[in-house]
Amino acid sequence: MGLTIHYKLTSDRTKVEEIRSAVQEMRQLALRLPFQEVGEILEFKDDECQYNDREDEHRWLKIQAGQYVTLGDRHLHVLPVHLIAFTTVPGDGSEPANIGLCRYPESVQSESNGKRQRLRTGLHGWSWGSFCKTQYASSPQCGGTANFIRCHLAVIHLLDAIQKRQLAKVEVSDEGDYWEHRDARKLAETVGEWNQMIAAVVGQFKDAGDGMSIEAPITEFPNFEHLEATGRDNLGK
Repeated sequence: MGLTIHYKLTSDRTKVEEIRSAVQEMRQLALRLPFQEVGEILEFKDDECQYNDREDEHRWLKIQAGQYVTLGDRHLHVLPVHLIAFTTVPGDGSEPANIGLCRYPESVQSESNGKRQRLRTGLHGWSWGSFCKTQYASSPQCGGTANFIRCHLAVIHLLDAIQKRQLAKVEVSDEGDYWEHRDARKLAETVGEWNQMIAAVVGQFKDAGDGMSIEAPITEFPNFEHLEATGRDNLGK
């Protein structure tokens, strides 16, 4: 739970060499932006794309590389057969933003009611679908709103640059709405409202006293109680 940028990249390139070149250029664009860290390009094929090993340092990237498809009444998580990507770290408090392109199998084996069958995934060409939660970069311990703005804009501007260079078709769903309005002041107001709302909701669960442990990054904000009180007032209105 938290303000997040969702994005999808789709390429009409078909040759692996062209895909590698496109991802390399995406990484060069990232290096020009104020990311805290930009990782090296990684490439995995077939079984290397599995993320069963919890000790795998690239596990989160591999998880995000998978795509969910709906086939009838079933929802399947389809792993790529070829993955070329890199990881960026926008800044303290923000999730990593993984960027790349993948090729997926045209069909997968599935089992239902004891019967095995092969289903077509409908996934063609090279694409990437991922998300980056930036909200908790706004924690005062991480640098507050200024840090959040820098992290959020770094991701948005990288997606902008990828689209401008025509390295891939870019689709974005920005819960901070900055992708649409391009107003940093509005974005700052939005993350403040999200912090208050989430603090209020988490506070309500904590006050329920049902013995459940609530783990939420918002509780680590040094001004959590103030955010909670303001959020409850706003919810009451």
